[in-house]
Amino acid sequence: MSQKFKAVVIDNQNEKFSREIKEIDTSHLKDGNVLVKVDYSSLNYKDALILNNGGKIVRKFPFVPGIDFSGTVVESEDSKFKKDDKVILTGFRVGEAYYGGFAQYAKVDSNFLIKIPKDLDTHKSMMLGTAGFTALLCSFAVKAKEELLLGEKVKDVLVTGATGGVGSIAVMILSKMGYDVHAVTGKKDKNDYLKNLGAKNIIDRKEFEGESKLLEKGIWDGVVDTVGGAALTKIFAQTKPGGIVAACGNAGGIKINTNVMPFIIRGVKLWGIDSSGSSIKRREFVWGEATKLIDFSKVKSFTKELSFSELLETYPKLLKGEFFGRAIVNPNK
Repeated sequence: MSQKFKAVVIDNQNEKFSREIKEIDTSHLKDGNVLVKVDYSSLNYKDALILNNGGKIVRKFPFVPGIDFSGTVVESEDSKFKKDDKVILTGFRVGEAYYGGFAQYAKVDSNFLIKIPKDLDTHKSMMLGTAGFTALLCSFAVKAKEELLLGEKVKDVLVTGATGGVGSIAVMILSKMGYDVHAVTGKKDKNDYLKNLGAKNIIDRKEFEGESKLLEKGIWDGVVDTVGGAALTKIFAQTKPGGIVAACGNAGGIKINTNVMPFIIRGVKLWGIDSSGSSIKRREFVWGEATKLIDFSKVKSFTKELSFSELLETYPKLLKGEFFGRAIVNPNK
């Protein structure tokens, strides 16, 4: 049975890019084998790029963006999921190659979904969204130094872009794990905010500008880098022997100018975080750990809930660095 629903639709006809809130029919949802009534989605940096002009990511138009969502199964052709199951989706190129979560309904491949752990719900899961999931993956990568690689205990961890969605949640998680978190930001008015999340020390991002020696004094046991770009040169040089740099962002640039010394003299490891392509087994584990590591009352304090129209007003601010915190998208608002 087909049904009308609201969605954000982007289009690019004759070099003219557009974004509108439209009413479409569930019969237009051709991807996948599970139909989900979307409860919430969230606004991520990649979503903002796509809403702006397709971000050189979306190739087919018209298109429904939104790289994550949570919701309730309506119909399923896969026995793993049944009607009324609560599910989470992040990544797998949904919202890039397949219709995404900025809609009241989404139809996706069952292999892209996981069931929401008992102590989570659809609202909390999208308060975290792709950003929170990425922060969890980064934090477990840092923790791997002592647990998986059997190295020395992690103590001092650096987090760049600490006031962003990934950075803020990473500060909270790493502090909860018992580490001393050093938060890097250019926003001097956010020091109290970062301290409240658990940061022990606030560092001005200018400290990572300029030339770096081949190796500097080892300071960091682990690093969560959400920014990328030139600052990574100095960060590698300051990472202790056996340290792990978990890299998940490129807002500061996609190129790094470094040398092999940190990697072959100190055994520093650059751990790329691909949250979109994480295995289902890893997703289930990480989401299952979320409530042990995250104070949702604090996340709520820096989360805004947006309607579709508010989403279209807000995404440009995210691209300009003028939006602070997390944005949850309620398609039914």
